[in-house]
Amino acid sequence: MMRSGGVEWQFEKVTFSREYSRNVVTRFLVERAEHGGWELVRVRISPDGTRRVILRRKIIRAVRTA
Repeated sequence: MMRSGGVEWQFEKVTFSREYSRNVVTRFLVERAEHGGWELVRVRISPDGTRRVILRRKIIRAVRTA
């Protein structure tokens, strides 16, 4: 978790081997974005074809009212 300008973020690192096609990875990331509130921060593709993806989403804290 990280705090930036009053906003807290939750980060998740996901790694895909080269066996997964671009379409499969895209479908997975779209699913995470639509149903989990995640957004894409970075994609790194290593020389061996492995994709390293960093996702983030805002942490919303409930404020108790009296």
